[in-house]
Amino acid sequence: MAAILEVHNLYKAFGGVKAVIDVNFNLQGGQLLAMIGPNGAGKSTCFNLINGQLRPDHGKIVILGEKVNGRKPRDVWKLGVGRTFQITATFASMSVLENVQMTFLSYHKRTKSLLKKVSRLYVDESMALLKLLGIDNQADRACGVLAYGDLKRVELAVALANKPKLLLMDEPTAGMGPTEAQNLMELTTEIVHTQNIGVLFTEHDMDVVFNHADRIIVLNRGELVAEGLPEEVQANENVKEIYLGRGETAAASREQSAITDA
Repeated sequence: MAAILEVHNLYKAFGGVKAVIDVNFNLQGGQLLAMIGPNGAGKSTCFNLINGQLRPDHGKIVILGEKVNGRKPRDVWKLGVGRTFQITATFASMSVLENVQMTFLSYHKRTKSLLKKVSRLYVDESMALLKLLGIDNQADRACGVLAYGDLKRVELAVALANKPKLLLMDEPTAGMGPTEAQNLMELTTEIVHTQNIGVLFTEHDMDVVFNHADRIIVLNRGELVAEGLPEEVQANENVKEIYLGRGETAAASREQSAITDA
């Protein structure tokens, strides 16, 4: 089976700082691949290289069989890539339904329809996504007044509107309580497996990582230092040493505890 995402010898430096150093990995459809590592490990740079926000110095990124080095984020998105962010990015003054409709309008190149009766366009498609994510009852509410957990679901609906085959999720449960986080990831996992989407996600909550990732890759100082099934990564002595070495912060301490105790 061909991989949805292939990363070959990916390298990026900023001046004298090597942010990503010859990283290799791939992702199949229907899989959730977690990318973890201490702060400054290169996770965000990897995401931005794949998404087109940065251009690699060398290496190759292949999405759905096409090399995407140097393509703009919109072109990568149109290829079939969705993305959610650590800090939600929605239009606060617009309704939940309108936020999703805007994505459909953009995807189908009908933004000029804003001058017409936009409220009639892609309503059924948008409502179907909201129902899938359990927030169809919030359709007419402004995003600015939503609870944070519901806002995360709106962002996921927006990310799914272009029917992606690859979904990039940057800390999908950041700012959420344990129950909200668990519910969102269970729903995401169900959608991913049902629609055969490949998901690459970063996450500091190791309970989320070990409970939901099919595979895990670990970055440290720009290098890929471990990869495998959750139980393999959990038992990896190099991974334990990396997190113990960063144990002076509360966040790193919690991650290390989860890795050793999960």
